[in-house]
Amino acid sequence: MVDAEVLQGIIGKPMSKSKVVIERGPVANFALAVGDPNPVYRDAEAARAAGLPGIPVPPTFPFVMQTWGEFPEDQPADKPAGNPMAEVMGPLMANGGLILHGEQEFEYHRPVYVGDVLVGEGRIVDAYAKESKGKTMTFVVTETVWSDEASGEPAVTTRFNLIHRA
Repeated sequence: MVDAEVLQGIIGKPMSKSKVVIERGPVANFALAVGDPNPVYRDAEAARAAGLPGIPVPPTFPFVMQTWGEFPEDQPADKPAGNPMAEVMGPLMANGGLILHGEQEFEYHRPVYVGDVLVGEGRIVDAYAKESKGKTMTFVVTETVWSDEASGEPAVTTRFNLIHRA
């Protein structure tokens, strides 16, 4: 079993800080990839006809925002270096086992649209271990708050639960 004190010591650890630009192409491609044919994710006219001020993102799009909207030249100077999650999970993986994606949650504070520029700050908000069927499962929960760059107001909060099973 992983030492509870070690796990408590990683709570609060910064995991990410980034700026993303929400672009139409990635939003449209993501909607197609998840099998959502709704034209509001591709067509500004369809979005307006639906009463929206612009093309919205599909509900789970924040999962990929950093992949499709993070440009190196726009990143904050105080972005954590290296791979913070690898620093946390690496010692666990040194003893073997599996890494599992346990849960993903999206809490919208307001709709997110193509053209939005969001700044996200992520940190570990919980870490704990449980015994299950003779195996140790270590849970690491991260949370990223994405805020509107212009207003500073939160737009969406994502929570991600990563599990190491050994």
